[in-house]
Amino acid sequence: MSLISRNIFRALVQGSQHVGKGVHTSAVNHDNKNVCFAPQSISSLQAKEGRIKCTLIPGDGVGPELVYSVQEVFKAAGIPVDFESFFFSEVNPTLSAPLEDVVNSIAKNKICIKGILATPDFSHTGELQTLNMKLRNALDLYANVVHVKSLPNVKCRHHDVDCIIIREQTEGEYSALEHESVPGVVECLKIITAAKSERIAKFAFDYAVKMGRKKVTAVHKANIMKLGDGLFLRSCEEMAKLYPRIQFEKMIVDNCTMQMVSNPNQFDVMVTPNLYGNIVDNLASGLVGGAGVVAGASYSAECAVFEQGARHIFSGAVGKNIANPTAMLLCSANLLAHVNLHSYSKMIKNAINKVLSDGKVRTKDLGGQSTTKDFTYAVIHSLA
Repeated sequence: MSLISRNIFRALVQGSQHVGKGVHTSAVNHDNKNVCFAPQSISSLQAKEGRIKCTLIPGDGVGPELVYSVQEVFKAAGIPVDFESFFFSEVNPTLSAPLEDVVNSIAKNKICIKGILATPDFSHTGELQTLNMKLRNALDLYANVVHVKSLPNVKCRHHDVDCIIIREQTEGEYSALEHESVPGVVECLKIITAAKSERIAKFAFDYAVKMGRKKVTAVHKANIMKLGDGLFLRSCEEMAKLYPRIQFEKMIVDNCTMQMVSNPNQFDVMVTPNLYGNIVDNLASGLVGGAGVVAGASYSAECAVFEQGARHIFSGAVGKNIANPTAMLLCSANLLAHVNLHSYSKMIKNAINKVLSDGKVRTKDLGGQSTTKDFTYAVIHSLA
C-alpha cells in the first residue's frame, strides 16, 4: 500500500514538473551530469499528457524476456513512459519491421531501448552491412558508451572497477567494404577519417568533463597501422590539448587488454576505434560479472539508443527464464535519467542494488538459482 501511495505522490510531483518547468525538452540544459549529445524534443501532445514516448526493440535471443522485465518494472513504478514496439531482426527477416519504420520511430521519439540483434555468419541477401550497421548509419549513432562498474555483492576477481569505454562505431573495420580480388584473396578495407576521429575524441573529452572524470586513454594500434590508427591517435592527441585539466595517455590495444585484466582500476575513460572498442567492452564486462550486468548506450547528435554493453543474445537460454535482467534494467534507468526522470531512475537503480546486496535472489550467472521473473519481482518489491 505504501508503494502505491508513493507512486501516486511521485506521479503528481512529476506532473507538476512537466507543467511548471517544461522538462523532457533538453537533457543538456537541465542536468550537468548527462552529457547528452542527444537533445530531446518531444511533441506538444506528449508534453501535454506529461508522458514520454520511447521506441522499443525487443531484439533476438533472450531480448524479449529482458524487455518484458523492464515493462513490468515500469508498470509497477508508474513511470510515465509509453513504448512503441517494433519486432526488428536480421535472423527473422520475414517478420521484421522495415528498417525505415524503425529509423523513423527513433528519429521521432529521440530515445529507444533495444535488445541485442543477432548477426548471422552468412548474409542471405549478399549484403555486407548488417542490420545493426544499417541502423547505426541511418541514425548516425557514432558514439557507443559502456559504463563498466562493480556492482554490490557480485563476486569478481577485481573490486571497485569503474571505467567508461567510448567507441566510435560508424567506420573502422565495420565499414562493410570487402571483396575477393582474385579467388582465395580477400581485401577488407578499414576506413579511418579525420572528421569522425576528431568527433569521437571530442565526445570522449566532453564526456570526461561532464562526468567529473580525470583521465582519457586513447586505445590504438598505430605502431602497426601507422596511417589508419595513426590518424585516430593524432586526432586524440590534438583534442587533448584543448582539455588541459584532463590527463591524457595512449595505449596499444594488446597492452590495453593485458592491463585491463591485471589492473582495471587504472582506467577512467577510454576512447577507441570501432573493433577495439567492441573487444574491450566485452573483456571489461567479464571483469564485473558478465554480459548480464553491464549497460550501454549509443548516441547521435539527435537521439540515443540504450542497449546492453556486451552484445550477446544468449540464445541457449531462450524460453528458460534464466537470463539476468540487470543490464537491461540499468539501461532503462539510464534512459530515464537521459530524459530528466531522475527520481524514477534512482528508484530503479537503488532497487537493483538492494536486491544484489541482499543476495537472496541471484540468477545463475551470479551463482544463484533464481529465475528472470524472480529477480524482476524482487526489484519491484524493492522499489521505494
